[in-house]
Amino acid sequence: MPSRLAALAFDAHDPQRLAEFWAGVLERELDPDTDPDLVTLLPRDAHDFPIDFAATTEAKWGPNQMHFDITSTSVDDQQRLVDLALSLGGRHLDIGQDPDEPHVVLADPEGNEFCVIEPTNNFLANTARIGALSSDGTQAVGYFWAEALGWPLVWDQDEETAIQSPAGGTKIAWGGPPVEPKLGKNRLHFDLAPPADTDQQTEIERLIGLGGRRLDIGQGDVSWEVMADPDGNEFCVLTP
Repeated sequence: MPSRLAALAFDAHDPQRLAEFWAGVLERELDPDTDPDLVTLLPRDAHDFPIDFAATTEAKWGPNQMHFDITSTSVDDQQRLVDLALSLGGRHLDIGQDPDEPHVVLADPEGNEFCVIEPTNNFLANTARIGALSSDGTQAVGYFWAEALGWPLVWDQDEETAIQSPAGGTKIAWGGPPVEPKLGKNRLHFDLAPPADTDQQTEIERLIGLGGRRLDIGQGDVSWEVMADPDGNEFCVLTP
């Protein structure tokens, strides 16, 4: 069996503040048992994954490799979500998008980019509040994550790829080349949990066989293993 997406980890200068922002936008609850340096946003339902906000002192050097595409159910709902994000500390962001684009580009309080998507977007139909984790990446990295998570490809055209859990929910999409240069450690990364009947090192070897590699980012003596996918994006393998 493949790994399970245990959580999306989000580096933050102020984990509590950023978690509260996203709790409001995504309409999720904060885990009351987390500490100020590692705040967890609980899933809304079985299609969601936890989001962990971990303290970091590293600067944000450029656009994130991955951003949220937030779905809406109507034009009014799209505007409601934009207004909600702005009221919670978000801001409009100009990344060179066409003024007539139907989606709205915003940034959270720490400058992390995200989009509120129009209700007529067919690609995100019947997904989740986070319709997609839209990523900068090659076709090879899409194939890697399809095998790593056991999620089938739901798009594979012109070197663009996307995968989705067989149970539905959020898609993970990669835009294909050209891929922007990686500037420092990604602010968002996946935490994977091996299957209950597979030990951590066996799963790590499987992921290496798919094109991953071990990575030293100065993590020291920890229970999880830091790895990189074929594009160099960090992820962690937890104990089962």
